[in-house]
Amino acid sequence: MIRRGVILLLASLSFASSSFGNDDALNALIDDHWAWVVDHSPEYAVFMGNIQRADEWDDVSLEAQALQDQALAGFEQRLALIDGTSLSDEAKLNKELLLLQIRNQRRGYELGFHLMGITMRGGPQSLFTVAETLPFRTKDDYERWLTRLEALPFRLQQEQAILEEGIRQNRVQAKVIMERIPTQLAKITQVDLRENPFFEPFASMPDSIAHAEAQALAERAERVIAEIVVPSYKKFEAFFNEHYLPAARSDVGVGSLPNGKALYEFAAQRFTTTDLNPQQIHDIGLAEVARIRTAMESIIDEVGFDGDLQAFNEFLRTDPQFYFDNAEDLYDQYRVISKRIDPELVKLFGRLPRIPYGVRPIPEQIAPDTTTAYYMPPAADGSRAGYYYVNLYRPEVRPKFEMEVLSVHEAMPGHHLQIALARELEGLPMFRKIGGATAFVEGWGLYSERLGYELGLYQDPYSRYGQLVYDMWRAVRLVVDTGIHYMGWSRQEAIDYFMANAAKTEADIINEIDRYIGWPGQALAYKIGQLKILELRAQAEQALGDRFDIRAFHDHLLGAGALPLNLLEQRMNAWLADY
Repeated sequence: MIRRGVILLLASLSFASSSFGNDDALNALIDDHWAWVVDHSPEYAVFMGNIQRADEWDDVSLEAQALQDQALAGFEQRLALIDGTSLSDEAKLNKELLLLQIRNQRRGYELGFHLMGITMRGGPQSLFTVAETLPFRTKDDYERWLTRLEALPFRLQQEQAILEEGIRQNRVQAKVIMERIPTQLAKITQVDLRENPFFEPFASMPDSIAHAEAQALAERAERVIAEIVVPSYKKFEAFFNEHYLPAARSDVGVGSLPNGKALYEFAAQRFTTTDLNPQQIHDIGLAEVARIRTAMESIIDEVGFDGDLQAFNEFLRTDPQFYFDNAEDLYDQYRVISKRIDPELVKLFGRLPRIPYGVRPIPEQIAPDTTTAYYMPPAADGSRAGYYYVNLYRPEVRPKFEMEVLSVHEAMPGHHLQIALARELEGLPMFRKIGGATAFVEGWGLYSERLGYELGLYQDPYSRYGQLVYDMWRAVRLVVDTGIHYMGWSRQEAIDYFMANAAKTEADIINEIDRYIGWPGQALAYKIGQLKILELRAQAEQALGDRFDIRAFHDHLLGAGALPLNLLEQRMNAWLADY
């Protein structure tokens, strides 16, 4: 079923072709676009903090996606009709950014990326994680979730149709990462009812809900999961195991697909917001690996280790002194580090976000197949905090020397500071507060890792080596991502290159490589973005000398949301010229 609001929007996009232009016309279009974004995605509306439609799933049917592309085409046409010469500078920027966003969405759809949305880190098998964006404070909150669960069969039918179309169009994921999905599905279909991840919100309900009501809700949840959720997942599981998995591609790179080189070239340009081609990105990665390797070798000499880089990395991977032996101590240390950073931030920033963040464990159902940590942004209206999710699965492979640099990247002053500040910017349209260039967002996160030195972190050589490990990790990404998807590398070649250059554990490295296989190009954003921010800072420091103010530099850099790198450079050059 297609939402009525989408149909009405399409009807409204019939308009005269006369040219016009002013800020008011552009702002009206931007408001229309944002209203459409929220209307056609109840899940996104909830993520933004509006829980009124928390009982609905998104319509992800092939028909709905085709209509979405038509709607975006209408917005693109309307933007083209606005005369840019009559716009203010800020409005010109808004127009350019929205047009870029829409064209990227439409090009991705044209190339068939929407047919390959399932990965080992997310997809139909992890729909239960949507609950983490919901408040679960009142009886109504729980009833909305139950209504969603009752509608799960329709959502899974849509997901299956997408994958079937992917098979028909030869837009399928790599078999090596799809082989992880049956185990994930079994954690829904083969567990006791109260161990089912969809039941988790009912396992501990707030005291504000009367005991009798809580018991009735839990009993209803058991029935819905037993009679609707599990049977619908078993049908999807059978389809996946019997049809999709055998059809998954044997080659790991998207370059092996029809028009695959074009797919990857688009992904590289989209995620880096540059015109760099895959070979140029690969070469930048090789140069960065060589530079960081030299810095690592100096620390090996400093600690007096008798052996080469590979031997030292193996020592770090295997010596028990670098690991906790239980998840509780690992989790406690993450929280301690995060809170130790917070009071130091005033040294580097004039403005800090009002929205807080917390530290949470990654759900155990997905922890074995995901990365060391990730960040979930706060609700746009401030009704939900941001969260730094940490992986507690197998603490014996989570090195202590990585914990500071990881926390800086994912929480403060990395993702939470940048994203929460963007939420609070005044005078910007919502699409700029909420979205933005991955190269800026992840480039800022990686740049922030260097700020750990200025925040008083990395006091021992192993922690300093940990910072280099993370810098090397992102440099290696440039090499292996382009290698896999553009140059025909095998999965094992990518793993071996990673193992030879970074001290991350083998379990982490395999998960990382499989992430790159399933998400082509995204891994390029980090290092390319970081290098641009470091370049802009170096230029400002050289030009201003003693007048350089790191707080002013950071505040201006973060003051316009997550810009594409070329527009960020223009903004910072103008700031420097007027300083």
